[in-house]
Amino acid sequence: MKYSGIGGQAVLEGVMMRNKDQCAIAVRRPDGEIELKKQECKSIRDKYKFAGLPVIRGVAAFVDSLRMGMETLNYSASLMEEEEEKKDADETEETREKKEKKESLLMGLVMVLAVIVAIAIFVIAPFLVSESLRRVVRSAQLRGLIEGVIRVVLFVLYVKLISLMKDIKRVFMYHGAEHKSINCIENGLELTVENVRRQKTQHKRCGTSFLLVVMFVSILFFMFIVVRNMWLRMALRILLIPVIAGISYEFIRYAGSHDNVVSNILSKPGLWLQGLTTAEPDDPMIEVAIASVNAVFDWKNFVAEVRAEEKTANRETAGQKSPESEREPKIVTDATKAVLSEPKATEKTENAEMEQKREAPDVTKETASTEEPGIEILAIDDESEEDDAILNALDRYFEAPK
Repeated sequence: MKYSGIGGQAVLEGVMMRNKDQCAIAVRRPDGEIELKKQECKSIRDKYKFAGLPVIRGVAAFVDSLRMGMETLNYSASLMEEEEEKKDADETEETREKKEKKESLLMGLVMVLAVIVAIAIFVIAPFLVSESLRRVVRSAQLRGLIEGVIRVVLFVLYVKLISLMKDIKRVFMYHGAEHKSINCIENGLELTVENVRRQKTQHKRCGTSFLLVVMFVSILFFMFIVVRNMWLRMALRILLIPVIAGISYEFIRYAGSHDNVVSNILSKPGLWLQGLTTAEPDDPMIEVAIASVNAVFDWKNFVAEVRAEEKTANRETAGQKSPESEREPKIVTDATKAVLSEPKATEKTENAEMEQKREAPDVTKETASTEEPGIEILAIDDESEEDDAILNALDRYFEAPK
């Protein structure tokens, strides 16, 4: 599997794909048509050079993902409201601008609120539970481990509960379509519904895997960063979130662009968890994902490169497996080399030998002189003339001169 660099996100009844500074949102409208919106999407790393440094770029990518996720979700939700769209057609431009500003402000508030709630549930709550065990569990490292396990359990339960909602189930199906379409092109296959359908719904660069890696990295941090003051420990849990996210991003980035034993093993927990956040899509959902990929990615050239690399690798492998064919010509005698170099003389010699056998059938052994002296030819009874010719030829090519 070759790294393509393309990423995506599932939205309400659609898929968003991003490639470098271009992104496209494909949404299935209530009337069955696919609405496609393509736009330029600048990231924090494009604006500030320092944001492209290792670890820091992980924080920047996380913030970009939150912002873009809210925008795409808001856009896809707006397409689901046909009646509201009809009303918007009668509105003035000034009214639309005011409404867009209100929606942007509301989106920002919702994003901030979501971050606060997530920190409260997945950071503060596990910390308070582990602190309540202070009298029972004396070891700070063991309490840090318990805190991390509680955090992972809460996250898995949260994902499991929201997967029971009907709308979220469909989002998870579009999530599967997003992964399948990326897996299709990275495996060197043409982007068709049939090829996409055969792919897996898991992918190593998924956001679900990223969140799980964040939690495992936080376990390592909080097990070994020991501070006596409880409030300072709580503050460190929050302040170190960007650092943990940055380190986790570096791992996901490496695992997604490398295919080796270590990265595959370490990616397994995240791939297992994706069994909860992805589901098998239907063909209309796959069509939406394909439309989104087509808008931002030249998959035909990419697939051609993948196939060319596979052919080169196969040729190299085939060349390594059959060295005997290259060494065979070296294992020959001097007499054989001489015979091979003069095929016409050999043919004349064979004819002469056959003539001699017909004239003297009772001779049991004789030495025939050819253009290459020193090769002993065995003659047998005339009842096996055909076998005699074969044996003479074998002697000529493989017997060394005495």
